[in-house]
Amino acid sequence: IAENSIRADARTVTISIDRDSEKDMLRVELIDDGRGMDAATLEHVRDPFFTTKQKKTGLGIPLLAQAAEQAGGSLEIDSSPGKGTRVTVSFAWSNVDRPAVGSMAETLLTLIAGHPELDFVYTERDGGHEFRFDTREIKKELDDVPINAVEVMAAIKNMLREEIKVIEQ
Repeated sequence: IAENSIRADARTVTISIDRDSEKDMLRVELIDDGRGMDAATLEHVRDPFFTTKQKKTGLGIPLLAQAAEQAGGSLEIDSSPGKGTRVTVSFAWSNVDRPAVGSMAETLLTLIAGHPELDFVYTERDGGHEFRFDTREIKKELDDVPINAVEVMAAIKNMLREEIKVIEQ
């Protein structure tokens, strides 16, 4: 889904993960400042045979919606041309059909390495624990060193692996 934001010319992609065990809920939200979608595109975005790309299918959103619904959750999309897109997906945390979140540290590293010109903001919340990561803050400290330089990526990798523990358990 983050790659959809990148293809929509987003400059900043914000990913938030919230786990609320008292409400038995996992919520993932992705917000971008890309081109956004018009009403006609939004109407078809869940159709696996609709895509704005050259290929004939667009499976990301339909599969995410199906996974959410199977796990007692839902998918919502809010988008406007020129204003970007917000994708919010929720799952019942205890639902046996809830897909694993996977390694968000590795996901973020891949996004940063592949798109160093973009900014990524990641927030993870679980009860009293909150972790926030923002490439804009790191880039300020780097001066002219690219964020995807080997040494910088190694430092980011260590920091993310230290901090992102809640959802990966």
